[in-house]
Amino acid sequence: MPTDPLDWETLDRRVAYTCPGFDVVNESVQLPDGTETDFDYLSEPESICVLPFTPDGDVVCIEEWRQAVSRINRGLPVGGTEPEDDDLEAAAHRELAEETGYEADRVESLVTVEPANGIADSVLHVFVAYGCRETADQQLDHNESIRPARCSLEELREDVRTGEIRDGRTALAVSYYLLFEAVE
Repeated sequence: MPTDPLDWETLDRRVAYTCPGFDVVNESVQLPDGTETDFDYLSEPESICVLPFTPDGDVVCIEEWRQAVSRINRGLPVGGTEPEDDDLEAAAHRELAEETGYEADRVESLVTVEPANGIADSVLHVFVAYGCRETADQQLDHNESIRPARCSLEELREDVRTGEIRDGRTALAVSYYLLFEAVE
């Protein structure tokens, strides 16, 4: 039973389509005015985004082919959590190492957001990694084409500001970092 006048009541839920990485969920819902309708959304595991800093202050970015937009995307390491990921900091260390070959001395949680909660149940945990050094080869998934690249935080900020970087997760991470840095 709804507890707020804006609440929708879920009458039925089914997975309409499933594939590696996400499901499309179809729900039958009742709106506050009593109307019954369907609502579809994307369901996926929680994700980790890492803003990695080297000891000299550079940011370790990645350049990655993104099939959905048919271009190389420059951004930050991002990956989905695994079912066994009880420790999100450990997941951030893992994603950084897998996608870049860099390891961090430490990671700190920055923010958790729902980047597209009108169409997806996505949850993005953003971490800042410090003392990142290249220590190993990348451990890429079979469908990843990723090249690590370093840049300054100022360059990254400017590329987010001008729209050169269009990846929303990267824009969020950089914006939150700069916002919180300015407050301290």
